[in-house]
Amino acid sequence: MRPLSAHDLLQVWEVGEDQSPVDRALTILAAACPELTPDELAALSVGQRDARLLSLRERTSGPRLNCFAECPQCAERLEFDVAVADLRVAAEPDEGAWELVAENFVLRFRLPDSRDLAAAAGCPDQSAARDLLVQRCVLQAGRDGVSIACSELPAEIISALARRMVECDPQAEVLLDLRCPECAHGWQVLLDIAGFFWTELSAQARRLLNEVRSLALVYGWREADILAMSARRRQYYLEMTDA
Repeated sequence: MRPLSAHDLLQVWEVGEDQSPVDRALTILAAACPELTPDELAALSVGQRDARLLSLRERTSGPRLNCFAECPQCAERLEFDVAVADLRVAAEPDEGAWELVAENFVLRFRLPDSRDLAAAAGCPDQSAARDLLVQRCVLQAGRDGVSIACSELPAEIISALARRMVECDPQAEVLLDLRCPECAHGWQVLLDIAGFFWTELSAQARRLLNEVRSLALVYGWREADILAMSARRRQYYLEMTDA
């Protein structure tokens, strides 16, 4: 995996603008992981995908995330930093099928991947999306030694399955504990590294295009030549244009 160059960043932004959130995440990774095919990237579990996005974000933009949140109780806006190292899970999940044994049920399942998320995103509501994920990811279900259909699984077993999936693929669900400095309300927020990274890249792309425009107008340089410069060199030339 290599960090995103200025040229990579603009290409990712241009393609990703018209994509769904799931496809954007894969587009970002594809630019940095040319050794993996699109099918291989899509087959990564959500946690495996997000672990790579965290590493890529760290290599591209640094070791800390600048985050914002709004208190759900008093609407106070919070700004805070999080170290990437504090968000990373030490080990990736093993490949293959996993098992859940709960009450008199036994389930064999695989971990959700980007293809599953894309399919669930097309569902009309959360309940339908949950049912679809169960159908796609449960390989075998049994009760008292008798095979049953996924549609026969009770709600409490589906909830247990969701918890078990998080245990098996912990990087897929990173929760941040927050406390409001104004009203002292505490809550948890899910960190969506794919959405966070895309928001950053989109803002960086727009700033980069402004830099290209300014330098091209003053010096007549081509876009490719400007993008090949380091960020420090571009900034130095921009400062000279303001002198």
